[in-house]
Amino acid sequence: MKIIDRLEEWIISLMLLGMTGLAFVQVVLRYGFGTGLHWALEMNTVLFAFMIFVGISYCVRIGSHLGVDALVKLMPASTQRVLGIVAVLLCLLYGAFILVGSFEYVGKMKMVGIEFDDMPIERWTVLSIMPIGYALMAFRFLQILFNLVTGRATGLHLADEAADAMKMNTQEGQA
Repeated sequence: MKIIDRLEEWIISLMLLGMTGLAFVQVVLRYGFGTGLHWALEMNTVLFAFMIFVGISYCVRIGSHLGVDALVKLMPASTQRVLGIVAVLLCLLYGAFILVGSFEYVGKMKMVGIEFDDMPIERWTVLSIMPIGYALMAFRFLQILFNLVTGRATGLHLADEAADAMKMNTQEGQA
């Protein structure tokens, strides 16, 4: 699983690097030389889509998606675990719906054969990141479900904005 972890991180990093580099080149060309790359905006959109759909899975893995769990945290660990299993099953159900829908959408786009406006690439090839991203997300939720069922985890680990804000406030006060 470490290879998938690293692959996600590399894809996200490379997409962000590509977007930043391409935007920088476009600004220099436009304001420095009065020209530009006609396909730059569309390519940035493609890079952003890849970063987002791989990022969904990455955020599930590291627990950075937001959730309301204040009440759940007050419950015993066994109840937290059961509620976590129910929540993950609901996430998997939702993920199955959007995974099927994304496969259908990509299939229809392939049938139609529409290309991007500024790049000679058929849209379905880029849109294929949607089912890939949702499949990665489902894989991550299955990992969480496994950890909950086997007792390796007691609940979902979601982003805690309040704790993060208090930690930042404390650090700023010490500086």
